[in-house]
Amino acid sequence: MTTIGSHDALLERVAAQEEELARLRQELAAWKARIATMRSRTDSDFSTISGRDVESVYTPLDIATIEPLPGEYPYTRGIHPTMYRGKLWTMRQFAGFGTAEDTNQRYKFLLERGQTGLSVAFDFPTLMGYDSDHPRSEGEVGKCGVAISSLADMETLFDGIPLDQVSVSMTINGPAAILFCFFVAAAEKQGVPIAKLQGTIQNDILKEFVAQHAWIYPVEPSLKIIVDLFEWTATHTPQWNSISISGYHIREAGSTAGQELAFTLANGFTYVERGMARGLDVDRFAPRLSFFWDVHNEFFEEIAKLRAARRIWARHLRDRYGARDERSLKMRFHCQTAGVSLTAQQPVNNVARVAYQALAAVLGGTQSLHTNALDETLALPTELSVRVALRTQQILAYETGAANVADPLGGSYYIEALTDQLEAEAEAIFAKVEAMGGTVAAIEAGWFQREIAQSASRFQSEVESGRRTVVGLNAFVEEHEPPIDILRIDDTAEVQQRRRMAEMRAGRDQAKVDACLAELDRAAREDRNIIPAMLDCARAYSTLHEIRHVLELVWGAYREPVFF
Repeated sequence: MTTIGSHDALLERVAAQEEELARLRQELAAWKARIATMRSRTDSDFSTISGRDVESVYTPLDIATIEPLPGEYPYTRGIHPTMYRGKLWTMRQFAGFGTAEDTNQRYKFLLERGQTGLSVAFDFPTLMGYDSDHPRSEGEVGKCGVAISSLADMETLFDGIPLDQVSVSMTINGPAAILFCFFVAAAEKQGVPIAKLQGTIQNDILKEFVAQHAWIYPVEPSLKIIVDLFEWTATHTPQWNSISISGYHIREAGSTAGQELAFTLANGFTYVERGMARGLDVDRFAPRLSFFWDVHNEFFEEIAKLRAARRIWARHLRDRYGARDERSLKMRFHCQTAGVSLTAQQPVNNVARVAYQALAAVLGGTQSLHTNALDETLALPTELSVRVALRTQQILAYETGAANVADPLGGSYYIEALTDQLEAEAEAIFAKVEAMGGTVAAIEAGWFQREIAQSASRFQSEVESGRRTVVGLNAFVEEHEPPIDILRIDDTAEVQQRRRMAEMRAGRDQAKVDACLAELDRAAREDRNIIPAMLDCARAYSTLHEIRHVLELVWGAYREPVFF
């Protein structure tokens, strides 16, 4: 039986809800009026296949819960009000193999077929800071990416590709600043004003210590170089992202979604703190910090992870670090489908995996996306498989309707609960890391590494026991699988690179090279920003390893302790 008192309380709650909904209606009307003046794509009428018109956004007026609107703090629903109605995500393919000439041809192939950004994959010697003619590079030149040993290679890599018109991402960390200097010098050779350069250098050394292990110098000097780059790019290349804080490799090493989220953000906070400790205003460099996430098979969890990441970053940057520029609060990120999820068995199945993962990335609000090719678990992709991977993004953008609505799953009970759960899990991990003395201390103690190893072991045990199904691997197995064609890289690239490097060394001004390297040595020893001296070394055609070696003599090389 309802009493008069309880009835009155119910009426008060209903009145309060109606008042809130009325406020939201006004807010939404103002928001729609604002976005009506913004750019809208002309290649879609934003309707379903059946002809049903789709609103640009759905709100709590359509469901029973209230969420912030896209483009509004804390950006859970996306960093832009119009999201993909204003501009589609950048479509990238991670590409590089053989010599710079080989990869240059692949880039032109991709651009001609509608790709809108380039992502450079470097070979293993380059990732570790070795020249192609170094003894430790033997047998690896051009095998898992493109070989870049000097400005001469970088010039060839982007020959005929206007660097003021194409966004370029470079996935490299230990020697990232050196490759960035090669890139800047190559742009200068093209006559491109470097202030117009757009793109990203990964440059995330903390996740190398945590997961991928492509380091050179110890932790502290590695962090110094990163802050040097923050400082230099903020002045000279304001449209360039000076770091891509990467969860991708943490996830590929075996972490859970929650660990990827928390470990990556903890690294990001550390970079912010180091920049501020240098005396940089957070709003001077934070707008050019970007992120890189793995998108795995757990569809809804991946979407929630991306939504939680934006919310956490915005709150911490504003409340913990005092950022006031809206651009500092908006997390911009690239996504890549999960390479570790691909199977060598029945590799054609990987097309379906990649498509679902790409859909999750888009529903999660990514600004840039790479879709893996079906054969990448076996070798570098062929032109056919790369084209299928690119077409997967284009079908997603133009045929599915997924790009019509900002955060279309916002308000889903499941998505909202997962977003909250992942946020809470991340905050609990932040507290643990802080109790250990911070990210660097946790790395040096091996805590991150052990946590990832335990998660990877648990997942592998579930697969091997059959508790977790992987189609084609431990279920629905085919006894006789037809072979597929794969891209095979022979030793021709190494022969060509050695010849090219000999010609380059013979033709350069060695006295100028020696003088530039000596100035780099002085800058490092005097604790100055080393980017200007490093850039001069690049312009003089100093090689990758020559630059690496100078700094290694000053700072030493990192040797990982035994943690297990």
